[in-house]
Amino acid sequence: MRLEGKIAHVTGAARGIGAAIAKAFVREGAHVFLSDIDATAVDAMSASLGANASALALDVREEDQWRDAHRKIRDRFGRLDVLVNNAGITGFESGSARHDPEHASLADWRAVHATNLDGVFLGCKHAISAMRPSASGSIINISSRSGIVGIPAAAAYASSKAAVRNHTKTVALYCAEQGLRIRCNSIHPAAILTPMWEPMLGEGAEREANMAAFVADTPLRRFGLPEEVAAIAIMLASDEATYITGAEIHVDGGILAGSAASPAQSQDEPR
Repeated sequence: MRLEGKIAHVTGAARGIGAAIAKAFVREGAHVFLSDIDATAVDAMSASLGANASALALDVREEDQWRDAHRKIRDRFGRLDVLVNNAGITGFESGSARHDPEHASLADWRAVHATNLDGVFLGCKHAISAMRPSASGSIINISSRSGIVGIPAAAAYASSKAAVRNHTKTVALYCAEQGLRIRCNSIHPAAILTPMWEPMLGEGAEREANMAAFVADTPLRRFGLPEEVAAIAIMLASDEATYITGAEIHVDGGILAGSAASPAQSQDEPR
């Protein structure tokens, strides 16, 4: 019960990493507000978690909806202890639009940034206000490995996640400057097996081959699991991490450690 009594809000919580974090937070004793642009899906996810979960309809791009969401949380519990800014898009959800630096449209570029960056900015802004009365709290922003390195085929996504990484540090410094014990950290997942990957994986033998190809440059040679990201979020949300702020934690199977390790060869294999 590492989060016992804490009031948390997780965005993009209807599925994938957000759902895994919400489940883990409830298991650790928090009351969790789950929000998502998909109201039906987030209602169902919240209901599955029992009495310590509540659903909120929230489009993270809309500031009025942020105000309304946090007003509802404060009206019910009087405070907010943890915010996880998880909601995000890749830009490929509605088709195969080009997202490289030469062919990406300005409209597609702005759409990705509106969710991934504006949503995080608004979340941090209103979380600071909600946490200021108690002068403490934890803001956790979900960035990406793509926020550390360039991604030629997903320029807007990489740019937005890099901005999330930097804004996290700005928020951390601002809160410290204000004398607030509000911490802000970022988590950087790489290939995590969520529903986002399903259209690219296929089925049967093709699926196995595609999965192997996607993680071929990952030293641990496998996809990560949403629960492995949630484990880091629990730590950052808990009172075990009260001296951690402005940090970034990579959940990437070792891919950013350097050159991918090769599987050990037997003595009989050619070199």
